[in-house]
Amino acid sequence: MPYERCNGVDLYYEDEGDGRPVVYLHGVMAGLRFFHHQLSPSTDHRAVALDYRGHGRSATPETGHTVPRYARDVEAFLDQRGLDDVVLVGWSMGALVAWEYADQFGTDRLAGMVVVDMSASPFRWDDYDHGSVDLDGLQERLELVQTDPADFTERLIDAAFAGSVSPQTRRLARDELSRPSPPVKSAILADYTLRDYRDVLPALDVPALVVATTDETWRTVAAVEHVASLLPDADVETFENSGHCPFLEEPVAFNRLLEEFVASL
Repeated sequence: MPYERCNGVDLYYEDEGDGRPVVYLHGVMAGLRFFHHQLSPSTDHRAVALDYRGHGRSATPETGHTVPRYARDVEAFLDQRGLDDVVLVGWSMGALVAWEYADQFGTDRLAGMVVVDMSASPFRWDDYDHGSVDLDGLQERLELVQTDPADFTERLIDAAFAGSVSPQTRRLARDELSRPSPPVKSAILADYTLRDYRDVLPALDVPALVVATTDETWRTVAAVEHVASLLPDADVETFENSGHCPFLEEPVAFNRLLEEFVASL
């Protein structure tokens, strides 16, 4: 299996096709296999994805499970793979990693950005109505991760998809979401939940595509549209029949939309 050693950690990745590199950044506790419909050599671009440290098939160090560290790992990965003129596709927490990357390293490497179903902050701050988690909710999640991680995983899967999900997709989601250890899950859940990128988004000076979904459990279409309103150059597309994972639930439509966006850059 292919690995790149980034900041002292072996990160698993997949790299398919030719053309402009599109780099997929997965959500919290997930892994790159969520993007198996996109990681295909038949696409018109080069499809690249990596598992964060502690996720998927990547190594699990004891430290570094924060959004800023994941962003620094992404920069090391892009540098070692020689990837420029990149489109970052950030799904859920992956969008936060993309925003953190741009905040730390600028946008010189980037041709564009795709935000998939994410709000500017997951937390429900006093001056922010679009957050989906308050302090009590965060405490409940952290406790469940430590006391019954299997039940926590099943709850995530139930909430992630609109309507029923195929047994194959459920097995994939369960396998990926079960891979991070409880200590890793606790660390990154606490860290990413309390991140706030409202002040960062207006400075992201690359074209952006923002994808909202109408049948979502954790955040509203308005929360995702608020992200687009903060970005200098963003279009919004809404998927009517998806929950949190439109690239899995409506892969044909999602891939077509992505190809159109990449071709427009």
